Amino acid sequence: MTAERAVPRGPRPTLVAVARLAGVAPSTASLAFSGSGPVSEDAKARVLAAAAELGYGGPDPRARSLRRGRSGVIGVVMDERLSDAFRDPVNVLTLDGIAEVAGEAGASLLLVRSPLDDEQGLGPLVDAPMDAVVLVGCNVRIDPAVAVLRRRNIPVVAIEADDIEGAVPIQLDNREASRRAAAFLRDLGHTDVTIVTLPLDGSHRRGPIDAEREAEGIGFTSLERLRGVRGVYPDSVAIEAAGSSVEEGRIAGVALFGPGGARPTAVVAQSDVLAVGVISAALDAGLRVPEDVSVVGFDGIPLDDSLMHRSPIRQLTTLVQPFVQKGQAAARAALAMLEGEAPQPASFRSQLRVGDTTAPPPGA
Repeated sequence: MTAERAVPRGPRPTLVAVARLAGVAPSTASLAFSGSGPVSEDAKARVLAAAAELGYGGPDPRARSLRRGRSGVIGVVMDERLSDAFRDPVNVLTLDGIAEVAGEAGASLLLVRSPLDDEQGLGPLVDAPMDAVVLVGCNVRIDPAVAVLRRRNIPVVAIEADDIEGAVPIQLDNREASRRAAAFLRDLGHTDVTIVTLPLDGSHRRGPIDAEREAEGIGFTSLERLRGVRGVYPDSVAIEAAGSSVEEGRIAGVALFGPGGARPTAVVAQSDVLAVGVISAALDAGLRVPEDVSVVGFDGIPLDDSLMHRSPIRQLTTLVQPFVQKGQAAARAALAMLEGEAPQPASFRSQLRVGDTTAPPPGA
């Protein structure tokens, strides 16, 4: 009898390789396997076909994170409904960074919404099999969530959050970056600047922010960016949006540029999609950007050209943040804690990118 020759095997395929072959982001591939997020049937089919072609059967049970009897799952907690969270490109790109590093280590992702006020509805945080948790933009009442995770001895990494005892911080220079953007407008000659903010809490309120509203706000990123601009323009008007979307920016812009509106010469929007909505409202009001009003965003996300099709604008003046790198740093910190290693906190800096949505004020 002739012995059957052993077939040499190459390195085990990774989730990142599957995502690349399927033509999707690593986060989409991870969600297709875990079933925990909004993935289209077409994308799921492409991911599974790519996995079959590469011989990838899911997270490697032999991965380092599983050697000690762990689940191989990193929980990602967001403070929005998941359907809303995935409309914000920043969340998606941050999740891509987490998924890339986690996938290379053989771990899967489980998406969880943060609880609102108390421990009711904590659901997966109480009993889901998770080795570590990354908090993404969790501005809204995360204390109950953190308390549950501590009781379960689950390591926590917090991206852009206020100080949380025991959590590894991954920070962005929100305040300083916003101050730089405001200083840029000041140097152009603007004195009448309005801020369109992200939500200050989970109430989805819209409208002017007075001192009382600002004092009761709990949105860490929103408040940091607001304080940055106020460091240059202490008396600037601020308008709160109910979310980060083009439509919310348009609603805020209508309030500014419609009949009876304040009509500032410059607007600092706390996200790029808000900025695009503000620009749309300005154009509807017959204003030119940047000749009549300058607009600055925050994030540096790729914008669909169709969003700017009504004007010669090709690039938004904005603060470009390293969202993918933030996610990667968070995942590395989570994996380090699982291995008993010292996790590395990280702090990132945004860069002001001058586009064609800013200019000196009219008459300057």
